[in-house]
Amino acid sequence: MSGFDWPALLRAGLHGLRLSPEAFWALTPAELRMMLGERESGRPLSRGRLEELQAAYPDDTGGTGDDGD
Repeated sequence: MSGFDWPALLRAGLHGLRLSPEAFWALTPAELRMMLGERESGRPLSRGRLEELQAAYPDDTGGTGDDGD
């Protein structure tokens, strides 16, 4: 389960920021954090971490995609 406090986020978005429900749900978490005044969401992804993720989750090159393979 997510660690988000959805009731608090909804109150902040709908009442504090006066967003419509459609506008609130269309936001990315990064956009909502920015609108609520949070400076940064963490450190950027390092090259080493990117390479670890690429090794753990390689692209599927089996030729079964929609690119004509």
